[in-house]
Amino acid sequence: MLNLSEALNFAVATVQAAGELLRDHYRNGVTVKYKGEIDLITEADHASEALILNRIRSAYPDCAILSEESGASANSSPYVWIVDPLDGTTNFAHGLPIFSVTLALVVDGVIEVGVTYNPIYDELYTARRGQGAYLNGGRLHVSVVPTLDKSLLVTGFPYDRRTNPNNNIRQFTDFSLRAQGVLRLGSAALDLSAVAAGRLDGYWEFKIFSSRYYATLGDAGKRADQSGNGSPSQPGVTRGWGIWMVERSDTEPKAFLRFSIFLVCLAHLN
Repeated sequence: MLNLSEALNFAVATVQAAGELLRDHYRNGVTVKYKGEIDLITEADHASEALILNRIRSAYPDCAILSEESGASANSSPYVWIVDPLDGTTNFAHGLPIFSVTLALVVDGVIEVGVTYNPIYDELYTARRGQGAYLNGGRLHVSVVPTLDKSLLVTGFPYDRRTNPNNNIRQFTDFSLRAQGVLRLGSAALDLSAVAAGRLDGYWEFKIFSSRYYATLGDAGKRADQSGNGSPSQPGVTRGWGIWMVERSDTEPKAFLRFSIFLVCLAHLN
């Protein structure tokens, strides 16, 4: 068994190093390439990923890796480092300081430690199973706002929204009419971190995680319901403890969400 305290310290040091690299790229300008019609990637994504992967391979050579950009490593291990080297790339490319780097350790399918770091605001979210969730050392608690009409929500939209009829536009309109407000910040990891910190009251998004991640939520001690159509009036949408999540996807999930959702759960429980 890996020493989890050491793993958490390693994760913190690693995302801070990657964050420093991202800050330099952010201030000096970025080169953008497109993976799709509106889905872009920058040289900073690759540089941050290379830094993180090199550090993991040096410190934990026997661990597997699942990275947002390069995918899964070939080796098999009960220990898996989950990496998102730059979440919020569109914001980053446009000079908007809402982006993050995230690193988490999964052991036998269960998240044990993880961190999310916004390098511009120097905000570090950390969590270790059974020991709570923290922002810069202060304990996190989710919002206690009890009703949708008093809630400030956050969401995102799929990259294929121009061609996919299930593009969250209708649900965005529905929630906008029922909630106090709805934001679109552009970084799902920071969206969920803000929910964990009680800054925002709920989050939903389509096509972003698979059904097997509900087991992770159960391991963290809380349940997230899923809605068949994302309607705010449908009983399947969870509310009252700080998070809404809808639409199961059978595609590979965005890596950072395993930790981000875990962070919200720990913030609720502590």
